[in-house]
Amino acid sequence: MQRTCYIGELNASFVGQTVVLQGWASRRRDLGGLIFIELRDRSGSIQVEVEPDSPAFHEADTVRAEYVLEVEGRFQPRPEEQRKGGLADYEVIALRVTVLSAAKTPPFELDKGESVAEDIRLKYRYLDLRRPEMQRHLMLRSRAVAAATAFLDAEGFVQVETPMLTRSTPEGARDFLVPSRLNPGEFYALPQSPQLFKQLLMIAGFDRYYQFARCFRDEDLRADRQPDFTQLDMEMSFVTQEDVLDVQERLLAHVFRTVLDYELPLPFPRLSYQEAMDRYGSDKPDLRFDRAFADVTDLFRGGEFGAFADAETVKVLAAPALTRKQLDELERVAKQNGAKGLAWARREGDGLTGGISRFLGEQAAALLERTGVEPGGTLLFSAGEWKKAVTALGAVRLALRDLFDLAAGGPRFQVAWVLDFPQLEFDEEAGSWTYMHHPFTAPRPEDIPLFGTERQGEIRAQAYDLVLNGFEVGGGSIRIHDPAVQTQMFQAIGLSEAEAREKFGFFLDALSYGTPPHGGIAWGFDRLVMVMAGASSIREVIAFPKNNRGVDLMAGAPSPVSPAQLAEVGVAVTTES
Repeated sequence: MQRTCYIGELNASFVGQTVVLQGWASRRRDLGGLIFIELRDRSGSIQVEVEPDSPAFHEADTVRAEYVLEVEGRFQPRPEEQRKGGLADYEVIALRVTVLSAAKTPPFELDKGESVAEDIRLKYRYLDLRRPEMQRHLMLRSRAVAAATAFLDAEGFVQVETPMLTRSTPEGARDFLVPSRLNPGEFYALPQSPQLFKQLLMIAGFDRYYQFARCFRDEDLRADRQPDFTQLDMEMSFVTQEDVLDVQERLLAHVFRTVLDYELPLPFPRLSYQEAMDRYGSDKPDLRFDRAFADVTDLFRGGEFGAFADAETVKVLAAPALTRKQLDELERVAKQNGAKGLAWARREGDGLTGGISRFLGEQAAALLERTGVEPGGTLLFSAGEWKKAVTALGAVRLALRDLFDLAAGGPRFQVAWVLDFPQLEFDEEAGSWTYMHHPFTAPRPEDIPLFGTERQGEIRAQAYDLVLNGFEVGGGSIRIHDPAVQTQMFQAIGLSEAEAREKFGFFLDALSYGTPPHGGIAWGFDRLVMVMAGASSIREVIAFPKNNRGVDLMAGAPSPVSPAQLAEVGVAVTTES
């Protein structure tokens, strides 16, 4: 190439040499007859000085922001008083400036960063991606892909691509459907995950598989969710849960070491689902700070305070001193997450005041002892049905984290496993049992006899979630490899043999041809990179994302298509009033 090197590769060894650089003009300044251009490429930026008597001066005088330039000049140190460290200690004295491409005035200032409205940034994403922080995010992502690939290849994993057009199967979210022109009235579904195909690869004998899989789910969006996203998908044969967790811990540690030069302590801490919910109100707890709940159900059972006396559970969270406004906001959070309210009391000396303190006289000393609440601090209570109570208080715990920046005092990254999820959960709306993860998750062997009994809600799954800084960045399980157990699982969720054959017939056939014990996991790769990069949303680590309404503002997707295209695939569009 014509350029000498990337700008970021310049160093003291180039001093005195003539270099050729290519990139974009971030800005141009005129000062005392001199022209200063900040030249930028993906690796960094450097000041270019154009002197009035330089043959480059006339061309440089036409340069505006975001022009694409080729600059030839002498690389030299800047004056001592202007040095700031790194490339800022050097400059290029231009001998030639060539405008390779002019640019219109950008619709926003690139150096304003995230202060620009996100919809504007997404509409002009190709400009937004020029910003150094966005390029750092995508380069970090690229290095993470390379690090994971190198590790898995060394561990004997085989990279296999699975179909993008497949059969619609129930996987928990709505499918994106694709009409088949060659098969009128029939549809493909874009894969929500490669779940069945990776299990088929184990049946086929590949033993260890991985791919960076594109997945599609038509569901409500949020900051860490997109309709199309990337999973690092893995599956292993002849393994136990411990084998899978060991490989995953070493893989994640390798990625962090290689990409961030950060050592994750091994082994990762482990919590059961029950413990995570009971102590933190979440199956993906943020463990960078403590603030675990205290269980005080026994202090109130059968007592005079009716709101707590008959509650299935009473949990309390010790918080710092809170204003009335802060308490109102936390109560709003609790109500949004299923609570009827948020009871509170403030520590004053060796007693309690305010809120529900008048009902806590007998329990005050025990509450102070169990919670260790600081003087002036606040106790926040949640009572009622166990899951609703802990979930609401868990949301309050996270709101406290954000309010007081509680995670700042902990490690930069905190990883944990959450294990022993329930195999089944009861869907109150449908009035029936359903799977918590997916219908191919293997139960704990000792719990299999509970299928079909009144205690089947107690069956524990051989399932595991990988949690990082309060985000679920991976989830997987040991799979069912025994057709008889698979039949029991289908029966437990009310799926008849005929319905199972209709939905999963090809997979059930494969299961009967000799299936090894196997298990795996899928990392939410966008979410992982978001946390590693310290970004606020997965949209910040995806090159061309949709907005929070599922719209690609740059390309204008989704969009109408012509009547002729619809007719070809036998689809008619109706508009409901």
